[in-house]
Amino acid sequence: MTANVIMVTGATGVLGRQVLERLRRTGLPVRAMTRRTTLPDDPGVRWVTADLTTGEGVDAALEGVTTVIHCASDTRRPKHDVPGWRHLLDAAKRAGVGHIVNISIVGVDRIPYFYYKIKFEGERLLEESGVPWTNLRATQFPDLLNKAFRVLSKLPVVPVPSKTACQPVDQGEVADRLVELAQGEPAGQATEIGGPKVYDAPELARTWLAAAGKRRFVLKVRIPGKAGAAFRAGYLTTPRHATGVHTWEQYLADEVRR
Repeated sequence: MTANVIMVTGATGVLGRQVLERLRRTGLPVRAMTRRTTLPDDPGVRWVTADLTTGEGVDAALEGVTTVIHCASDTRRPKHDVPGWRHLLDAAKRAGVGHIVNISIVGVDRIPYFYYKIKFEGERLLEESGVPWTNLRATQFPDLLNKAFRVLSKLPVVPVPSKTACQPVDQGEVADRLVELAQGEPAGQATEIGGPKVYDAPELARTWLAAAGKRRFVLKVRIPGKAGAAFRAGYLTTPRHATGVHTWEQYLADEVRR
């Protein structure tokens, strides 16, 4: 029986690194895609260089792969994600890939925010591709919130959206779920995953500032338009699927507190 060869795109990113760490424990052959620099192979992981934006190297990277966990996303230039999807899906069909597991975001189908629209378009392309698929939507990663607050805390005040609920979910727990899904049959739209607790965005900012030992005023900003209305409607959260365990407070204690 042919082994299930799993490839991770975006393997050097916040989530991709966590997925790789867990895949190593499975004993399955793993391939890790990176856009710029090929890293030395380590036990159970073969690194390959490919550029999803241009398609260069993608066919070679997918040769012999049976399952893809797609974590790659260009948050600075999100328009690149759509051609990246097309190159990935075309190459996956040529290679005979039997399952693509995609990570997406809770609310992409209801929040008309530019990056979310791009993520939702990726979901549509996957669903219509003919390649068997699973799509997992997750809430906000603490690491990304941490990076955002570090940048914002350089200002005299820290602006955050008013009346906006967030539900941080540990990226390691999301990685666990992705690896679990990748070893199963294609499931289509999987059950969403959210953190154990819903917070008001200003509360997240205040607790982060306290943990980081910074004194800043938290400025509540009303986000205008339909996107702001969707934020205030709670579409960033999934309270019914609060399956995460690791809390925001634990993250602050482990990663931020001085």
